[in-house]
Amino acid sequence: MAFVVKIDPPGDNLMGKLDMVLSISGRPVPSASLSPTLPRDFPSSIPMISTPSHDDSAANARKFHLHLISDSSGETINSVARAALSQFDNVEPIEHFWNLVRTERQLALVIEEIERSPGLVMMTLVDDNLRMKLTERCRELQLPCVPVLDPVMNALGLYLDQERHSEPGRQHALDAAYFHRIEAMDFALSNDDGQMGQRLKEADVVLVGVSRTSKTPTCIYLGNRAVKAANIPYVPGAPLPEDLHTVTKPLIVGLTKDPDRLVQIRQQRLRMLNQGNDTDYVDPDKVRAEVLEARRHFAKHKWPVIDVTRRSIEETAAEIMMLLSRRRAKMASGDGGSPTADQADH
Repeated sequence: MAFVVKIDPPGDNLMGKLDMVLSISGRPVPSASLSPTLPRDFPSSIPMISTPSHDDSAANARKFHLHLISDSSGETINSVARAALSQFDNVEPIEHFWNLVRTERQLALVIEEIERSPGLVMMTLVDDNLRMKLTERCRELQLPCVPVLDPVMNALGLYLDQERHSEPGRQHALDAAYFHRIEAMDFALSNDDGQMGQRLKEADVVLVGVSRTSKTPTCIYLGNRAVKAANIPYVPGAPLPEDLHTVTKPLIVGLTKDPDRLVQIRQQRLRMLNQGNDTDYVDPDKVRAEVLEARRHFAKHKWPVIDVTRRSIEETAAEIMMLLSRRRAKMASGDGGSPTADQADH
């Protein structure tokens, strides 16, 4: 369930409307244990409410307010919060999400909400004045206020011997990297499922796998990371594009999945399409043979293989990006860039 409240800061001509998104989710929320690098007067606990759990495995679920505050799109603070929250069970946060907070008037609205619903505050604000005001008010309210990027930026500043910039949204600048990422996403869509095979030489990565091994979403995710990825389906008895065996630039990765799980997913797919199961596409013996044939082909050409059975799209993409990074490093050092079969099974 989510509540979206539009707030128009009076007299704020710079930003116009600031959207406050108050969402209630079932995700766990950070505990009160804090980093030893935080101030000694940093609060060690915040109000908690015990409520009946939606999960039958737990007797009670605890709720508290979690304020996520950003001066940009909010992508960073959301990603950090999700990564941390995923490590805790049986706790439900009430999330208050504020993005594009760049003026004192907007910050005042945020602080009013924090006063009404006290809880843990996490922020990514680079303006020193706004940071100071928010931190001071949280201290007065005896609430934790965590500037999540500070440890990273402080370490980088010391290591690089540079002063940091204080420009909100700097990472979202419309620079060459931004347009390269858009180009990579367009490439993934244009070269999906074996389309435009003649452009394989332009790819950074080519994924090959049997049907329903998450080739398309993985390519799109890689595109959002500025990696040009194409994918080609492996169909028993059908030849793969000739260019696939002659191109030298792209990293070619084979994707595979447990046959039993593959059958389940394909059956669900057929049900969605209102089609019957009387087909080799979901026959367990045929699917096992199909997966085995694909793996043998991957091994023959010494392509790295990733089993995606228990992997999320993000985990599969991370593995591919690691392989690509290693390959590029080898090519840069003159050691060659083709992983061998015994290096490649993941």
